[in-house]
Amino acid sequence: MKKNLCIFAFLNLCILFSGCTRDTSQPIKPRIIVTCDPELDDNNSLIRYILYLTDFQTEGIIYTSSKFHWKGDGKGTTQFKEGSEYANIGLGPQTSWRWTPTERFIDDVVDAYTEAYPNLKVHHPDYPTPEHVRSLVKWGNVELEGDYSYDTEGSNLIKQVLLDEKPGPVFLQTWGGASSVAAALRSIADQYKGTDQWEAIYKKVSEKAVMCMSGDQDGTYPDYIAKAWPDIQTQSLRGGTAPLSYMAFRSVKSEYKYYLSPEWMQEHIRSKGPLGALYRVWGDGKQMVKGDVYDYFGESGKTAEELEAEGYRLWLRDIQPKGSFLGEGDTFCYLQMIDNGLRSWQDQTWGGWSGRKQEMKVDPNATLAEQYAAMSATDEVMPYFFPEVMNDFAARFQWAVTPNYADANHNPVLTGPLSIEAAPGEKVTLKAKATDPDGDALTLKWWPWQVGSYEGTVTIDSPTTAQTTFTVPADAQPGQTIHLILEAQDNGTPALKKYLRTVVTVK
Repeated sequence: MKKNLCIFAFLNLCILFSGCTRDTSQPIKPRIIVTCDPELDDNNSLIRYILYLTDFQTEGIIYTSSKFHWKGDGKGTTQFKEGSEYANIGLGPQTSWRWTPTERFIDDVVDAYTEAYPNLKVHHPDYPTPEHVRSLVKWGNVELEGDYSYDTEGSNLIKQVLLDEKPGPVFLQTWGGASSVAAALRSIADQYKGTDQWEAIYKKVSEKAVMCMSGDQDGTYPDYIAKAWPDIQTQSLRGGTAPLSYMAFRSVKSEYKYYLSPEWMQEHIRSKGPLGALYRVWGDGKQMVKGDVYDYFGESGKTAEELEAEGYRLWLRDIQPKGSFLGEGDTFCYLQMIDNGLRSWQDQTWGGWSGRKQEMKVDPNATLAEQYAAMSATDEVMPYFFPEVMNDFAARFQWAVTPNYADANHNPVLTGPLSIEAAPGEKVTLKAKATDPDGDALTLKWWPWQVGSYEGTVTIDSPTTAQTTFTVPADAQPGQTIHLILEAQDNGTPALKKYLRTVVTVK
């Protein structure tokens, strides 16, 4: 991600409970296709994603291009666009831009996952085999910026998934440009438009595809997808409290900045095997593309002025200490889908580690900085999830280097009602259960989260026990919803949390 904007959409899924009947089926995992370009923060976001493969139905991991990175077609074809990075530094048409001919950063991450897999599998049975993960890696539309005119293995995979008969949404993660997704959609239109099947195919794809965009990085979304496929779902999230972009050091609360420090990064991330070694930090001596004048982040011990004197083009001048957290600008596009119990991917307004949907009154002519400021504005009802996000990440890295289950920490386990119907004035019993796989002591807390449509005060009678009661407020109206969260935190290292969200619908 280069501009920290995320457009993505969620499908409202059916609630699994009716009244006090408990559903015993396995939780549904979101279907996801990742497309990313060789930006260093895409690399970091991919490493975190790989550690959470247990939580997703991953259908593909696809190399793609953007206006910041494109491979070229190998035939000497040039491209020039006004306002591009190369134009801004006085260069003319290019045959490629910020792309190494031997690019394989996705394959490198899969190689590292292969080494870590025997340990990871000990800690969670749902880690897929390295062979399966490798089969998901495809090359998409990488040749020129925003070129979706041709089919690729990656775009064909996206097309196949969008046309299959599996139920539920497909979350299309476009961390770079959307050209590979656009190529899939163009190919579907080429095949079916003008036929008797087109209306049904258009409806099916529009209801199924969910654009999770890390900003517009090649123009294909506004120029093609939004025009040709206007009913494809998109969503804007705001108020997220897990800042992970290149500029996280500016927005993380002061008491939690140690999570960005060289010491914390070395102890919990960089020292943790092959995946940790691939994770990019400030001053690590690396470049995604050798000689890239925009990738100065691997340099250490130099001031902004000294870096500029060496020919680097600095768009972020706050040089951080060597070994500090650098950035995962695309991670918030899938944080909602991690199985932490909040189930925030099921409804865009529910809220989760990436924030929630709210109305954003932004001038359509606003600058990117103004749009980002509006999206990042404080949301009073959002908890500050940054410590939970980082502790959970550290635990996953610990799994990667720990062959014995007992030598690492694991999240608590919560079971209980996902949905309940109750009348105004009715006293409701919440029968939840909290356990810890490591035998750790748990601290429990029920709290009402004001993301439902009922805006009044809700009191939970015994907020520190798994089983408790509450009374539906007398002024609650039929159809209104109340969200109650049970939070469990263990006393392991690092301390880990799990949530249970119970949605109460007033009848």
